[in-house]
Amino acid sequence: MNAALALNAARAVGIRVRVDGDDLELEAAAPPPPAMLDLLSLHKADLLKLLRPANDGWSTEDWQVFFDERAGIAQFDGGLSRAEAERRAFACCVAEWLNRNPTPSAPERCAACGGGERLCDPLLPFGTDTSGHAWLHRACWPAWYRAREAEAIAVLASMGIEAQLGEQGRTARQLQGN
Repeated sequence: MNAALALNAARAVGIRVRVDGDDLELEAAAPPPPAMLDLLSLHKADLLKLLRPANDGWSTEDWQVFFDERAGIAQFDGGLSRAEAERRAFACCVAEWLNRNPTPSAPERCAACGGGERLCDPLLPFGTDTSGHAWLHRACWPAWYRAREAEAIAVLASMGIEAQLGEQGRTARQLQGN
């Protein structure tokens, strides 16, 4: 079991986990089972990492709220099934993570291949971040984007945010490996 699963298990039994400096603060209506306290203690360092805001300023909790809000809007306002609403919410999370975690590069080098300007494939700016663009050859963009998308999926999965995709019920993490 990893920290994200431990956090989900704690939530499932009614424990709210928050960060207080270098400690975890637990809140529950009833005393937590000793096994759950042991599990949270075992994963404390990773739980602190998950619950603290990352470089993008959002904690795991923030990402979960974002996901839940998007899924709720799609389901209740958009009339989608819960599964389809969660797929859409997950896609929104991937897009938001990519927006919050740009990878600007120097304008004279491709962020994917490292090469310079090419006669038939010039370097083009991708992104709208005010701190800069990722400069890429048109031919390099698809592989670069797939790698960035896979990175977003992996980070979100590490926080316990995954979407069920397709009728087989495979998760995004399972598809990422295929």
